[in-house]
Amino acid sequence: MDGQHRLGGGPASLDRDLRALREGAARWAALPIPQKIGLLAECRTSTARVAPRWSEIAAALKGTTGTALAGEEAITGPWAVLRALGAFMESLRRIERREPPRLESRIVGSGQIAVKIFPASLRDRVLQLGLRGETWMQPGTAPEHVQGGIAAWYREAHPRPTVAVVLGAGNISSIGLLDVLYKLVAEGSVCLLKVHPLLDQLTPVFENAFQPLVRDGYLRFASGGATAGEYLCAHPLVDAVHVTGSEATYRAIAANNTAGKPVTSELGNVSPAIVMPGRWSEAALRFHAQQLASAKLHNDGFNCIALQVLVLPARWPQREALVANLRRAFAAAADRIAYYPGSRERCERLRSGHAQSESFGGEGNERLARTMLFADPPSAGSPLFSTEAFGPLLAIVSLDDDDAASYLRDAVDFCNDRLRGDLAATLIVDPKTARTHRSAIDAAIARLRYGCIGVNVWSGVGFLLPAVPWGAYRTRNDATGPSGRGVVHNARLLSHTQKTVLEGPFLPPIPALRPPWFVDHRNQARIGAQLCALEAKPSAATLAKIAWLTLTG
Repeated sequence: MDGQHRLGGGPASLDRDLRALREGAARWAALPIPQKIGLLAECRTSTARVAPRWSEIAAALKGTTGTALAGEEAITGPWAVLRALGAFMESLRRIERREPPRLESRIVGSGQIAVKIFPASLRDRVLQLGLRGETWMQPGTAPEHVQGGIAAWYREAHPRPTVAVVLGAGNISSIGLLDVLYKLVAEGSVCLLKVHPLLDQLTPVFENAFQPLVRDGYLRFASGGATAGEYLCAHPLVDAVHVTGSEATYRAIAANNTAGKPVTSELGNVSPAIVMPGRWSEAALRFHAQQLASAKLHNDGFNCIALQVLVLPARWPQREALVANLRRAFAAAADRIAYYPGSRERCERLRSGHAQSESFGGEGNERLARTMLFADPPSAGSPLFSTEAFGPLLAIVSLDDDDAASYLRDAVDFCNDRLRGDLAATLIVDPKTARTHRSAIDAAIARLRYGCIGVNVWSGVGFLLPAVPWGAYRTRNDATGPSGRGVVHNARLLSHTQKTVLEGPFLPPIPALRPPWFVDHRNQARIGAQLCALEAKPSAATLAKIAWLTLTG
């Protein structure tokens, strides 16, 4: 099937689709905003209708059918798309009403503007208790440029019709459709989405979910492997390309990009988490061990933002207690099918040469052991720091310093300079330590060169917030770095962004409350279904049911 369009015909069929999209591009560029909103509203209805089937197929592909872990597929699949549709519709309504952008901002770092993006509604506050989010603009960006850069495509007098190819990822089922939405709404490009071969069974579901856009000639789908991708990227009717994948995939596209087409990308990350030393309660040790384990084991580690390197202070008296709780969380987690190609070989290669390692579960040919490695001292040339595990393997590194502030400074340097990638990072700090070392923590957040930084919350949560400009750390010249170039999601349609900082409470405001994405949450599947129902038809009763399921899981 490599290189063949799912609907038959190979290159000839792709050619027909691209010609149809070329015709649709002019109509989309001229389409009045109310009609764009109407199409997205239709997509929301059709996506909600197929959400149960979508979740069911995705869970079957990953072997989680009938378990609580099936909820991962509902939450990161149809729910993520439903939330994004609603957020983009709201932004288009503001543009249609010609409302001045309502921005709350403050000055951070060395004079950068930080725009509040979360929470934006009461529902945000209820679903993500205590979570706050700001997007930092590029240094030197003036307030008028922040305002003037919002929804830039809609400020053009005669926007050029364009066709974009989106190369979808094979791990999280919403990625391709979320990228398509950004291209359509923010950049005005009609799209051809090549679905990753691992998710090909979902292509009919995707087509049904976005049927209104397909019907009107603004979206087409294709399947196939590298040959199909190469053909599409080089096609003369294609103006731009977006890819979510590996650096190797991006390099192949760039090498063949003789026409100089714009190529944006999200290429993953050796994701770190830095733990600041403090005096933690037993409840805090348990909670953050479970959060760190979930950051690693969500989707069995087959995430570009899966935690890979945990940085701990060597002299912290509670270091061993946190590791012991983390060990218990790894041991208690469920075995999963190693569905992603090459995962076993990659994890074994990264594990080799490390005498200090512990493995949990993974019995059987289809399963992959959950592994903790102790990489002390951190070797400069270790592949653990330059290669994504893309599987359930976690490296623990200890850094030795005389005090917390110098430890944090060295930890930031280690992450910035030694770890491959600049997509996302996490920092965990208790309230007392945060007060005592406020200036050091503020400096660390400012210095971390990552596109999304989570403080007391896994940075991967940013993927599910539509307003977050999701992508690698952005520099002024927008050069392609190890984690890619450009952004997606970004439902507020901001320009000139550098990174997003999310901050959550050190412990949940309600002791029994644990995020549903924790891998041991017993109600995750039921919560995922209810979240989709809430987006389709908001109601206080559904919101209350989600709250109850979250508290009792």
